[in-house]
Amino acid sequence: AARHLADWLVTKGVRAIVSAEPGGTRLGEEIRRLVLHARSISDDLDPRADALLFAAGRAQHVARKIRPALDAGEWVVCARYLDSSLAYQGGGYGLDLDTLRTLQGFATDGLKPDLTILLDVPVDIGLRRKRKDRWNRFENTESAAFFERVRQTYLQLAAEEPDRFRILDGSGTVDQTDAAIREQVAPLLDR
Repeated sequence: AARHLADWLVTKGVRAIVSAEPGGTRLGEEIRRLVLHARSISDDLDPRADALLFAAGRAQHVARKIRPALDAGEWVVCARYLDSSLAYQGGGYGLDLDTLRTLQGFATDGLKPDLTILLDVPVDIGLRRKRKDRWNRFENTESAAFFERVRQTYLQLAAEEPDRFRILDGSGTVDQTDAAIREQVAPLLDR
């Protein structure tokens, strides 16, 4: 969805980049490999260490990719950002949300999105859609109850910041989802 949105923005004359977390920089990609795909490490990862690794990747991502793009007048379309840590490490693993908010504020230097699109998908549908071709710590080891806590935390975050969040039904087709996202982003083109 992020790539499709960035491509659409370019057709509207907007300079846009697309990125994702964890990742976005060389350090971020290494952290992604460690926390998601390196079984020998990620199988025994303490939730606090997990939160700190994601925050380190995010700090580098903001400093080296997101902030420079924004300073150059580009739009940044990012698949996952600070709310993901609140949902996964807070909701999923039960870490204190206020502590995580402080950590994320430090990692992002206070940079929040103008708009966050939350693609809400029932857990059973999300689990059926998971990638089968690559092992992922979350998708391959966590329970449906974990993902329901994550989902509920995302919905709670959206309720706390209704001006920033748009909750969309993510259970439709790719084309339906892309159209719904474009509908939410289009008003920002006039700013």
